[in-house]
Amino acid sequence: MILSSAAATAGVLPVLITGFGVGLSLIVAIGAQNAYVLRQGVRAEHVLPIVAICAASDAVLILAGVSGIGAVVERAPVALTVVRWAGAAFLVGYGLLAARRVFATQSLRAGTGGGSSTLRTAVLTVLAMTWLNPHVYLDTVLLVGSIANTHGQAGRWSFGAGAALASFVWFAALGYGARLLGRVFARPAAWRVLDALIAITMITIGVTLVLNR
Repeated sequence: MILSSAAATAGVLPVLITGFGVGLSLIVAIGAQNAYVLRQGVRAEHVLPIVAICAASDAVLILAGVSGIGAVVERAPVALTVVRWAGAAFLVGYGLLAARRVFATQSLRAGTGGGSSTLRTAVLTVLAMTWLNPHVYLDTVLLVGSIANTHGQAGRWSFGAGAALASFVWFAALGYGARLLGRVFARPAAWRVLDALIAITMITIGVTLVLNR
């Protein structure tokens, strides 16, 4: 019994690690969601709920992909089209707001970054950035789901668990690790640079979503 359990664990671990690597490679990229988590992490504002929402959302989408729902989504291009246009509008709008903060006449105070947001606003923002981004569905539901299902009936769940774990580790590291940049963002100019990068990232991704049909 002990030997069989050890053998099963030995078989699951490599698949789990593979899923972790694939998930991390898809998540660790400059994007709207990561930029927002970074900004909130630097401000030390609503970090826990934001990290929890990002990680939980990825876990749900990965579960959907591993369960085979990715094949259904792939056959419904209209749904992805609606999400693409809605996501593009939201990202461009948020990018313009970030750009306005860059050129605002009032000074930016360290630790506020141009005004704090309520928990409700932060939650709604990160939900929109997550669920209105069609790339999220392509990466988690379709890509991760497709790769997971190549590992067989049992192995796909280990792969999915590894990918979900990667999401949790990354967002936790990004959200709480951003506080190490506190000294850098003690200067108002640093906030302007960060908001400029966020504006460029958001607007670029939004425009790309519309152009890449």
